[in-house]
Amino acid sequence: MIVNPRNADVVFVAALGHPFGPNTERGVFRSTDGGKTWDKVLYKDENTGAIDVAFDPQNPNILFASLWEAHRTPWSLSSGGPGSGVYRSTDGGTTWKRLQENEHGLPKGPYGRIGLAVGANSERVYALIEAKDGGLYRSDDGGDTWDLVNGSHGLLQRPWYYMHIIADPQDANTLYVLDVEFFKSTDGGRNFNKIKVPHGDNHGLWIDPKNTQRMIASDDGGVTVTLDGGKSWTREDNQPTAQFYHVITDTRTPYYVYGSQQDNSTVAIASRSDDGAIGRDNWYEVGGGEAGYIAPNPADPNIVYAGDYQGNLTRFDRRTNQVKNIAVSPELGDARGAAALEHRFQWTAPIVTSPHDPNTIYYGGERVFKTSDGGTHWEAISGDLTRNDKTKQQPSGGAITVDDTGTEYYDTVFSIAPSPLAKGLIWVGTDDGLIQITRDEGKKWTNVTPKELAEWSRVSLIEASPHDAGTAYVAIDRHQNDDLAPYIYKTGDYGATWNRITTGIPEGAFVRAVREDPKKKGLLYAGTERGVFVSFDDGGHWRSLELNLPITPVHDLVIKDDDLVVATHGRSFWILDDVSPLRQFADSMAAEDMHLYQPATAYRVHTGEAPAKLFFAGTNPPNGAVIYYYLKQAPKPGMKQEVKIEILDAAGSVIRTYSSNKAAPLNEPLDPDDKKPEKQIKPEEGLNRFVWDLHYEEANRVPGYYLWEYNDGARGPLALPGHYQVRLSLAASGKSVTAPFEVKLDPRVTTSQSDLEKQFKLEMDLREQVSRVHDAVNQIQDVREQLEGLKKRLVPGDSSKALFDGANALDAKLIAVRDPLINFKISASEDSLAYAPGIDTRLAFLSMAVAGFADSAPTEAQYQEFDKLKKQTDELLAGWEQVRNADIVAFQKLAAEQNVHSIYVPDVRSERVAGGGEE
Repeated sequence: MIVNPRNADVVFVAALGHPFGPNTERGVFRSTDGGKTWDKVLYKDENTGAIDVAFDPQNPNILFASLWEAHRTPWSLSSGGPGSGVYRSTDGGTTWKRLQENEHGLPKGPYGRIGLAVGANSERVYALIEAKDGGLYRSDDGGDTWDLVNGSHGLLQRPWYYMHIIADPQDANTLYVLDVEFFKSTDGGRNFNKIKVPHGDNHGLWIDPKNTQRMIASDDGGVTVTLDGGKSWTREDNQPTAQFYHVITDTRTPYYVYGSQQDNSTVAIASRSDDGAIGRDNWYEVGGGEAGYIAPNPADPNIVYAGDYQGNLTRFDRRTNQVKNIAVSPELGDARGAAALEHRFQWTAPIVTSPHDPNTIYYGGERVFKTSDGGTHWEAISGDLTRNDKTKQQPSGGAITVDDTGTEYYDTVFSIAPSPLAKGLIWVGTDDGLIQITRDEGKKWTNVTPKELAEWSRVSLIEASPHDAGTAYVAIDRHQNDDLAPYIYKTGDYGATWNRITTGIPEGAFVRAVREDPKKKGLLYAGTERGVFVSFDDGGHWRSLELNLPITPVHDLVIKDDDLVVATHGRSFWILDDVSPLRQFADSMAAEDMHLYQPATAYRVHTGEAPAKLFFAGTNPPNGAVIYYYLKQAPKPGMKQEVKIEILDAAGSVIRTYSSNKAAPLNEPLDPDDKKPEKQIKPEEGLNRFVWDLHYEEANRVPGYYLWEYNDGARGPLALPGHYQVRLSLAASGKSVTAPFEVKLDPRVTTSQSDLEKQFKLEMDLREQVSRVHDAVNQIQDVREQLEGLKKRLVPGDSSKALFDGANALDAKLIAVRDPLINFKISASEDSLAYAPGIDTRLAFLSMAVAGFADSAPTEAQYQEFDKLKKQTDELLAGWEQVRNADIVAFQKLAAEQNVHSIYVPDVRSERVAGGGEE
């Protein structure tokens, strides 16, 4: 797409069209109203699209465009034909003239893909042409005549995939060619040098027209920026653009997510990080390559099997970081065609671990292979399960350039699904439209393909039901057959009969994956070209589950425990952290005023501060108990509309309360990097999510005061493992509902319940000591405010002098007893290095030490420090009591003698912060 540099409303688009069949949505389109309406201004035929268009930088009425005749099928790619050619317009794109092949210096046709660029001086035009005598052609007279200036095949590698050329907007002799390598010429294309970039397979380049040292490049690894003309580039692992083919998880805690990225590495990445965010240190490669399945050993996740194209297969051992090639047929297949090979393996050949034996691996070629010794020996447990049509196994690329990487290898096993319920029951789907089943580990196979399934359909994925051995779900992908309709089939009788189940999935959202929830029979998830869909009635009806998922193709998905893990092709991995509401959902809930979903099991997990603000990182799942609730109507302001969430322990005692009513602000001088504690829930109409962080109520607080470095020391302790309840109440109706849930210890931790209880008790004791201190400070501050008000009311004169002086003297005593309790001079994160902390900060510091980031009993030293601080707290508070019972009483008597409204010591008015919630 290009925009007229003199009129931004004029836009041209080179549209290739749909490459898998004839269509008229091809050619060059023009808009003169900023994209509101479009006209097709250059069109050849339904088999030919436009692939490039460029302005003359000095005269935007002059344009050059290239048309490309290309088409693909599941088994072939053809680049080139009589439709391909170079065109020129001199009237702003209204009319076009073809620059004839084999004339005026251009090569003889047919042409394949063509890249175009116009140099800074307008007369200089470049064309990178795929042809038998192809290469880089240059015109120095605006396209009238041409010369071959560079025929290096390095510029023409895999022309259907590359062929972009970009002219420097200031220097007509400087030119970039994007291919496997990143090439630059400074002599008009006669010679090129390679520029080192972060990744290979280069596709796009933008050059700042005012500063050509500043460029943005795109490649198969992402996007990168240079500010020095390509001498250095920014990194590409800071953007979520991975294109994953499949996804699987392992058995660790936290579990890891595995996948292979298009033109990049394999990945094993943690689903949760103890650092607070999922960063670069939380993932690693596991062998294999850019394409294929991954299969970690369920009994030993250190062992991982990973695939790549052309049947390459590896075994990775995390303990040694060694990668062993265990290919069934270690045969190079480049440029030969599948028919010439001993075995045929698709680009993403399936690798699946047996659910009944963690050491047994199934691998799909044209037949199913099996190993139980780590790939040292392979056994074929089937014959050829495909249609084996040799006409669809020939070299790919077209008449000009052969391109045979394995993408178009056909007549292969595309999906393998061993039943988790019945050993020996295996479902197999092929890319040429067959479904086969064995019930005896491969001794006998039966073709159970649905009769209505069109030939040459890709059986993208089979899901063997985790609830019924005879039930399976099949995702069919026919987009490469020029059919964008969604296809999902279900059988409940081992493939004897099938039903199509796609109602609600729109045209264009063709399906690549379908899964059944292992905990809820009939709850299905589908990965489509347009995101994720869910069915609550075994496929009878589907609805979108897009939520905040980017609009992107979803190639695979799996359910791990209570999470839905999604592999997108363009926006990396995404996890829907808790599908409990989907498992409990019923349409009848919409008629209820409110509904509280039973929370999933919550785990005590210690995580650090998220460093995502410092570098790109994935988001951790919520830390705590995730509480979902539904409200028919959103509450309106006012006490009668209050929505309240309470957490109850096993004895039914309320240990944490949250309300929709606005809480009084504490006005803490928060550090900008600190998260302000949430004191108010904000329920909305429909589904709501709230996260209890598993902490008890915090210590009482002092308004306007913040503990800075040791603020976490005022938090309530973590809830002990055990049974809890959540209660949802609506004041408007007077109704309340409760739901039970369980809190469990991090499975990685082996601390005894007895030690956890010791830690809990000491944390509670410390919390109460902080509260005692803050309660006293709040009373002292209140009395001081009363004294200040009283002094303002006094009428100057001899009669008030004694009372005025008495107020000042009492205030001085109040400050004297307050300052050892709390130091208001500390107002920044490291002020405690300059000002002696009050006893509250020392208690909070000890509380943080006891809680730490570990589930463990307190140390002897911590008990000793608590005893010391408790004694000091008692002594300091005794000083306050003395002032309260003696000095304040004496002052009250003096005020009464002068008939002045005196002061009083209020009840405790500290505020507990209902923090730790997240919506």
